[in-house]
Amino acid sequence: MDLAAVVLAAGKGTRMKSERPKVLHKVCGKPMAAHVIDAVEEAGAQIMVVVVGYKGEEVKKELGNRVVTVMQKEQLGTAHALMQARPAFEGFKGRILVVCGDTPLIKCSTLQTLVNESVRTGSAAAVLTSMMEEPAGYGRVIRDFSGNVSKIVEQKDATPEELEVKEVNTGIYCFAIDGLFDTLAGLKADNAQGEYYLTDIIDFYRKKGLKVTAVSDARPWEILGVNDRKQLAAVEKIMRQEVLNDIMLSGVTVVDPENTYIESKVEIGKDTIIYPFTIIEGKTVIGENCSIGPSTRLVDVELGHCVKVEQSTVYSSIVGDNSSVGPFAYIRPDCVLGKGVKVGDFVEMKKVSVGDGSKIPHLTYLGDSEVGKDVNVGAGTITCNYDGKNKHPTHIGDGAFIGSNANLVAPVRVGEKAVIGAGSTITKDVPPAALGVARSKQKVYDKWKSGNGNKD
Repeated sequence: MDLAAVVLAAGKGTRMKSERPKVLHKVCGKPMAAHVIDAVEEAGAQIMVVVVGYKGEEVKKELGNRVVTVMQKEQLGTAHALMQARPAFEGFKGRILVVCGDTPLIKCSTLQTLVNESVRTGSAAAVLTSMMEEPAGYGRVIRDFSGNVSKIVEQKDATPEELEVKEVNTGIYCFAIDGLFDTLAGLKADNAQGEYYLTDIIDFYRKKGLKVTAVSDARPWEILGVNDRKQLAAVEKIMRQEVLNDIMLSGVTVVDPENTYIESKVEIGKDTIIYPFTIIEGKTVIGENCSIGPSTRLVDVELGHCVKVEQSTVYSSIVGDNSSVGPFAYIRPDCVLGKGVKVGDFVEMKKVSVGDGSKIPHLTYLGDSEVGKDVNVGAGTITCNYDGKNKHPTHIGDGAFIGSNANLVAPVRVGEKAVIGAGSTITKDVPPAALGVARSKQKVYDKWKSGNGNKD
């Protein structure tokens, strides 16, 4: 069976109070529309068309090349939006899923059930419905005495009796393409909104004697749409809990799910422990037997096995097996830490590679640097990598020892097994196995406090 999908994503989302198109607001790190596209693709759609409107080029750029986009210049209703997709289906024979781009919780399994029932019953139209205790805001599904769908009525057009109905229209449909677009072209905007509703197709098909099926398979939370920031937060909370459930069932301990925030693309190995107030974002991959948190943020990070990150922030970097970071470390983008590396408290790093077994225990800044294996960097060390105009590199060889409060003024090289004396400001290269010291000679003035000391 040929299956296509149309995602309706043209609205601005006025109640979001945002210049960003509504469907691009993120849920668990991914735009709402992207979640919907993933669901229809997993449901078997070979062609995916997104109807865009407000800032359509921005939506198109965000969603990428896996979808075809068509423009709805005026937002005149859902039927009008679907009509704009007609050119994309020249020669297509099959069924079309229609899904709203602001329902990111919809599951591919639910969509598959809708499609399968549409095929099994040979329906011209199948509508996904849900039973809701509080159906305010949703169109109602009205059935006849035989239980067949009689019509779908929008809330603003419903009678008081119709408003008592608990079965609601989710706004998700599966249509046979035969006659669909010709029917859309014949619809009229005879309603309170002056818009062309997809729900009017149901009444039209019924009058023509065509088969219409209602599939009551959607769980109420699946169809939650997002129209404002409160609803965005509510949907985020549901999806976040789903993500955490999947992670925990895969063998990861999440100590306090209520206070842990993990995005949908994150991968975590078994026997890792996530402590409270931890935020893990982007395409982060964490190995097995790691300890993350508390109060840690990881963004687009790759961690090996048996890594510990405590009360620290790490961006776009790689940390090797058996390494530790923190507490209170700040690892900025493009850092690569080898195996068994220790980065301690109040260490900041940017664009640094660190060899296996090296230690940067505390109170240090390293930038634009290469640090070899088994290096010890003393407290208070900084690389002076910026001269006010350009950045310069620092190279520290294997086995070097950098004394406390050293300033390495780049560009500079410290050779293998070299030693830098504490308190030194190094402006020239130090050869391998050499001692580099750059500080003034100490002077001691006897009896200084008595006022009798010698003074220069």
